[in-house]
Formats: sequence, structure tokens, C-alpha cells
Amino acid sequence: MSSSAARPRLAARAIRSGPASHLRAESFRISMPASRRRASSSTSASVQAGRARAVLYGGALAAALCVGYLYATDTRAFPHRYLVPPALRALFADAEEAHHAGTLALKTLYRLGLHPRERGNSLRIPELSTSVFDVQLSNPIGISAGLDKDGEIPDVLFALGAGVVEIGGITPLPQTGNPKPRVFRIPATDGMVNRYGLNSRGADDVARRLRDRLRRFARSLGVTEREVLDGAAAVPPGSLQPGKLLAVQIAKNKETDGRDEKAVADDYVYCVRRLARYADVLVVNVSSPNTPGLRDLQAAEPLTRLLSAVVDEAAKTDRKSRPKVMVKVSPDEDGDTQVEGIVEAVRRSGVDGVIVGNTTNRRTGLVPPGVKLTNDERRALMETGGYSGPAMFDRTLDLVGRYRRMLDAQPADSGDQKIVFATGGVTNGEQALKMLNAGASVAMVYTGMVYGGAGTITRIKSEMKSQLKG
Repeated sequence: MSSSAARPRLAARAIRSGPASHLRAESFRISMPASRRRASSSTSASVQAGRARAVLYGGALAAALCVGYLYATDTRAFPHRYLVPPALRALFADAEEAHHAGTLALKTLYRLGLHPRERGNSLRIPELSTSVFDVQLSNPIGISAGLDKDGEIPDVLFALGAGVVEIGGITPLPQTGNPKPRVFRIPATDGMVNRYGLNSRGADDVARRLRDRLRRFARSLGVTEREVLDGAAAVPPGSLQPGKLLAVQIAKNKETDGRDEKAVADDYVYCVRRLARYADVLVVNVSSPNTPGLRDLQAAEPLTRLLSAVVDEAAKTDRKSRPKVMVKVSPDEDGDTQVEGIVEAVRRSGVDGVIVGNTTNRRTGLVPPGVKLTNDERRALMETGGYSGPAMFDRTLDLVGRYRRMLDAQPADSGDQKIVFATGGVTNGEQALKMLNAGASVAMVYTGMVYGGAGTITRIKSEMKSQLKG
């Protein structure tokens, strides 16, 4: 056969094979992008699903953290009453060490914005609002001096819901106080005995701390210190918070001879000069049982001269309105003659009010019937020092009523009624209301905070609201 005959067969084979191969190649080329698109779509969907899960989990974590933060920093939270106080007692056998640890923790948490504070309905109880020293207080519950001796955490204590915070006692010169141990717990009675002896860093140190606090506040508002002090910020110049008052307690140094009236007056006047600008209320402590000769100053004549010196110096305070002056008296000076003498000194000196009372040296009637003390608790109760706790309530309540009646019976030279604050034994809302009904304008808490924790003020106010509505 000739080659020409073979050509058609080759051509035909080429025709058969050529297009088919072309079609298969085209089919291959076309199918590759489709599979890639499917793989790409699958990968994209997987990535999007992963992102959605991450967002969901992240949102859930953020929500959980937010809820946890709001709960843990609310004074009403369970741990603040039932976990933290027992833990401090278990971790620190020495009550003073527990106090320092608690103060340091609160100070650190405040810097981090993680401190306990009142929230929700606890902030809005209009039934408890009351007028004290021309300030409409948000509530009549205060924290007594002792929890913050050197003005380190006043804003932390205000955040716990108090209408009044008292810092101190502060002495002119630094002093270490009595030897340790000097604070003793009696858990069976929720009581304490202390003989601190007015340990203090001194008036100059506390004045610097309060001055820095004022400056920070002024800078935050874009105003001057002078404007804050003169009321342009529309807050009391001591508390720096609307509806609240800062009381600063002052006392004499231990080494100052209590029989030297001029030296004693000089101690208090020095404290006034250094601290009055930063206080809404100055509290003259003449009732600590742990400073030799201090309670002797409660006799009518020396007390009148001392209080007059403080009032005169307070009137010179470099700001628009002077701080008010109160005197803190002992629950042990409870004879009619003693109370009458103090009331007369208050009237004659121009002091604005009285804080009733302080810790007691007496040891009778402090253990309720049926309560048994351990050997350690019995020893603690008999330690030298002032006792504080719920057992003081009835005594304080009686004294508040007596001071109120005697103060009202005295002619007021200025025409203004003298104010009474009550401190001693208040642990719940019912007791606080009884103090107020007896004539006090503010009921203050100290030992109740130690055993009740950071939520004590909030709980007391909530109980008061329930009592008033009931």
C-alpha cells in the first residue's frame, strides 16, 4: 500500500485522538479551579467559624470577668462579711497585724480600682438623708477613728458607704504608742481590748498626706486648691465628696504633762494649725484611756480652757468657712456631775458638739448571759486597755440620751443646737435607729467593722431602711 493511503488513516486517528485529548485536557483545566474554590470556600468558612467562636468565647469571658468584678467589688458580696474577716483572724494571730494587712490591701485595691464600694440601691436611700452642720448628709452612719489613724484611706472608707469618716487620733509629734502586743480580740463577744496609746505619725505627716489628696482632687477638676477650700467645687473641703464629712481627731502627746494646761493646749493648737484646712470637723480627744492624764482634762474648768483654745484657733483657719469642733468624751465619766461639767464646758467654749463616747476601762457587764469565754478570751478581756464591742451599746445609748437632754436644757449662746454623734456598740440598723432616736445625729461604727467586714455600713443602712418602711 502506498504512503498516501496511510495518511488518511493517520489523519483519521489524529482526528479521533486530537479533539478527545483536547477535550480531556480542557476538562482537566476547567475542573482544577472548581476544586480549589471548594477547598478555599471550606477553609474560609472554617476560619470564619473559628473567629466566631473566638468572639463568642472572648465575649463570654469578658462578661464573666465584668460580672465577677462587679460582684467582688460590691460591699454586699458574701466574701466581705463571711470570708475576709475570719480569714484575717486565722492568718494573723495578732489583731494589730491583721489591721495593718487589711489597710494595706484596701489601699492597694483602691489604687487598682478593685476596692469594695457601694452600688445600686445602697447609694440611694433618701429616707436616711439628714442635715448635719449645714451639710445634707447622704446618711447618718459614720466610721470612728482608729481604723485609719494616719489619713491613709479616707476615700476607701467613704466608698464603703459612710456619711462621716473620722481619722486619727493624731498627735503633734510622732509617737510609737505603747509596747506590743497591744490589741486583743474577744470573738465570743465580738469585742476587742486595745491599748494603742495613740500611736501616730504626727500632725505634719498627716497634713502632707491630706494636702496631696486635696491637690490631686483640685487638678482632677481643673481648679485651684483655694477654690476647693472656699467651696467652688460644691463639696465639703474635708471629705471632697458631696453629702459626706471628714472628721479629724486630735490629741496631746503622751510625754506632754497633763497638769501643764498651757503645754496641753499648745499640743492641740499645733494640730489645729496643721490639719484644720483639710477637715470638716475637728474632734478633740480627751477620752482615750491609754494616755496618762488625758481623761483628767474632762473636768469642767480645764476642759473649758482647752476647748476655747481649739475653737479660737479653728476660727483662724485659712479658708472661707472654719471647721466645726467636737469633743470626744469617755463613757466612764457618766456621773451626773461629770456630764453636767462637760456640757457646761461645751456651752462656754463654743464647741459645736459632742461625740459620745469611747472605749471603756470597766470590765463589768461585758459578757452576755450564756456566753462562755475561752481561757485566751478571758485573758484578753482582762488585759489593760479600753474595751469596745456590742456590749457597749446600752451604756452608750443611755449617755446619748442624757447628753441630748442636758445640752438642750443649756442656753445656746449662738442659737444653734449642739450636735451629738454616738459611738459604742452599734452593730445593726435597729441599734443605729435607737441612737438617732435618742438624740444623736450620726451613729458611728468601729469594732463592728472589724468583725462585720467591708459591707457593714451598707448592711446597717439596708436594715435601717427596712425598719423605717416596716
